[in-house]
Amino acid sequence: MDVLPATDADIPALAALHARGFDEPWTEEALRELGAGPGVFILKAEADKKISGMVMARMVSDEAEILTITVEPAARGQKIAARLMEDVMVRAIAAGVTSLFLEVAEDNEAALALYARLGFHEVGRRPAYYSRPSGPVGGLIMARPLR
Repeated sequence: MDVLPATDADIPALAALHARGFDEPWTEEALRELGAGPGVFILKAEADKKISGMVMARMVSDEAEILTITVEPAARGQKIAARLMEDVMVRAIAAGVTSLFLEVAEDNEAALALYARLGFHEVGRRPAYYSRPSGPVGGLIMARPLR
C-alpha cells in the first residue's frame, strides 16, 4: 500500500468512500471546496490502483487538524488509518506544526483505540454533536503534541 497525495481525479472515488464510512458523508463538491482551502491536503491509501482509505488535514500556523479520515469497510483492521495518520504527522512536523487535533464520535471505539495508540488525548467534548439513527452522540476533541 502506498500513501499518496490525492488529485482532483480521485474526488469521485473519495466521496464514494466517505459515503461508505459516515452517516452524513461529504459530497464531491464539499471535498473539492474543503480540499482547495489554504493549508489543506488530502492523502489517499492506494494499492493496485484502488483507493482503500483517505485523510484530509489542514495546517494553520503551528497547528494541524484532521478534518476527516475513513477506510474502506472491507479493509478495516489492516492498519491503513494508522499509516494515513502517520503520514499526516510526518508532513505536519516537516511544516513546523507542533500540535495535531481531531474530533471523533465518542462511540467510535476503533478510532478511539487508534488515536490512543498514536498518543492523542482528550482535550474537550461536544455533547450530542453527531447525528445517528439511534440518536445524538457526543464528540471528543483530541490532541497530540508533535514535538
